[in-house]
Amino acid sequence: MEGIPLSWARDVLKFSLSATALSSYPFLDDVVASSSGLSAADDIDLDDPGKDPKFRKLVEAVLFSRRLMWSYNAVLVGVLVAFTVWHWGEKALWVKRKRRVEKAFGVREVGDEAWSSSSSTISGTATPLDAKKKSNTAGEETVPLLPRRRPRQKIGSLKCWMQYQPPKIPVINKTLPPNSVSFLILSFIALNIYFNLYRMPLDPKYLFVFADRCGIIFVANLPLLYLLAAKNQPIQFLTGYSYESLNIFHRRLGELICLEALLHFLGMLGVWYGLLRHLGFSLVRFLLNRLVGLGIGAFVAYEVLYFTSLGSFRQRCYEIFLALHVFLQLAGLSLLWFHHHTSRPYVGIPMAIFLIDRLLFRLWLKTSSHPATLTILGDNETILLSSNWDISASASPLLPKSMKQGWWPNDHIFLTIPSLSHKHILQAHPFTIFSAAPTTDQGKPPSDSDSESAHAWFSLLIRPQSGFTSTLLSHARLQPKTRVRLDGPYGSSHAFDILSTSNTAIIVAGGSGIAVAYPLLWALLNPSASPADIERGRSLETGGSRNVKLLWIIHSPSHRTWVPEDKMQELRSWGLEMLLPPPTSEAGRPDVRDILQGWTDRRTGVVVSGPNGLVRDVRNSCARLVGEGESIKVQVEKFGW
Repeated sequence: MEGIPLSWARDVLKFSLSATALSSYPFLDDVVASSSGLSAADDIDLDDPGKDPKFRKLVEAVLFSRRLMWSYNAVLVGVLVAFTVWHWGEKALWVKRKRRVEKAFGVREVGDEAWSSSSSTISGTATPLDAKKKSNTAGEETVPLLPRRRPRQKIGSLKCWMQYQPPKIPVINKTLPPNSVSFLILSFIALNIYFNLYRMPLDPKYLFVFADRCGIIFVANLPLLYLLAAKNQPIQFLTGYSYESLNIFHRRLGELICLEALLHFLGMLGVWYGLLRHLGFSLVRFLLNRLVGLGIGAFVAYEVLYFTSLGSFRQRCYEIFLALHVFLQLAGLSLLWFHHHTSRPYVGIPMAIFLIDRLLFRLWLKTSSHPATLTILGDNETILLSSNWDISASASPLLPKSMKQGWWPNDHIFLTIPSLSHKHILQAHPFTIFSAAPTTDQGKPPSDSDSESAHAWFSLLIRPQSGFTSTLLSHARLQPKTRVRLDGPYGSSHAFDILSTSNTAIIVAGGSGIAVAYPLLWALLNPSASPADIERGRSLETGGSRNVKLLWIIHSPSHRTWVPEDKMQELRSWGLEMLLPPPTSEAGRPDVRDILQGWTDRRTGVVVSGPNGLVRDVRNSCARLVGEGESIKVQVEKFGW
């Protein structure tokens, strides 16, 4: 900040502490008084020092940064509106396609009929398979499916590039998302860089203005950061993407604001070195100043929050990560509230989001407690947690649904088992619901007139790793009975919508990914369970039958027992074409690309759940097929953490 009188620079700093987007340019009498001792060489208009360009430009730059925050918020709202229009436009096309099926086939409404996961077979409702379908389903587990080679038109498709997922980054072994997600993330980062540097002179005397701008962008992003992290938020309703799909954007945004906080801190240190130390502020006095101290405390809280959120720490110390995530968020927001009063609206909003999500929804409205049984499966390492209860109607359609009102296929919950130990009372761990969903058409609970349909049969397939799941396995060996607290259900219907509106529905499951596959398959194939538009698996576009296929890749032969044989046989009797390759421990990973190439037909929907390597293989195989002219939609079902 060389070239500017120290007294004036000091007044700019004071002004910035109270300036808001509505503030106007000040004519400061105290500046006139403080400038009276300066020499004529300073070239200052003593009659109106506010007209001096050096002073005026600094003040205008501070005010401009405050007003620029409004533009940034408007851009974020505009992006949200665009994704909302896209989502509901797509929804309208799906609804239109489903109505055409009902009209074409005269499909009867089954929305009010009950369906239960207690027994997937309901006598008198299943339509017999034709002879061709029976012959195709015989021996699907042992006979490999040969790919059908069809001539395809080579096209340079943007969709192909958007769906492609690059390999891991060398050395750091970082898994990259598909190009479409990377493009959105880079666009968002570019937007923030633009707002950081827009009308920002590259001049050392504007260092304070740049540091101030970084602090503004930091607080402007806080509401979005907490909104993306909340399990109960409006973004899912508006865009169709649930919080676990948005988790990658939450993590990248968290990294971005930590960088903004670092630049803000370093910039203010530069201001101390270039200005405040000449006014008599020692470094210790500067750091111990109340305003600076609160800011440093918030900075440390968010930086520690970032480092403990890294995958290397999170996977090793998940319980510590959960506890620190809650404590540091509250600490960071509280310190920011007192750090700078002009940021309080942007701090109050995320604080409200955090408290409403955690206290109102997750600890009250969406929580239920149930007795449960822990069963160790044949491999002696996998736990099947099961429970059941009567389905109850929601008190109000406006209130969120808890597990007592049922769930949808592919939903997940957060599991808490207080009896494990005192430290597990507040710990909640995510698991995909393994059992078929008891919810009927349009999310209505089963009718109370049908006793069987008014009951839910719930199960989780748990693969112990370390920490909570390892403790649970030890507990199951000693005590198979326990009581569980369920927070949920959570999830999106996107995967089911893609499969149910496709001529060919393909699910690829790797290992415990069968927990995602089974409820989707049951909902697609069960003749009395699925909504009217997918009854008997009929095509949504033509008069043929929808092909429903499963590729389940397991590592060990014992993993086959995770799903009872009678359940798999039941799905095959309803039309499932299943391929179960030899375990990878014996024969290695199968050629997913050739299998998918032989299975795709007309409009194809693909859902994959499993290890990162399998997910990438499926994504890229489908991307290549899209580039060759196939119509394929891919949905990955995998927790973002």
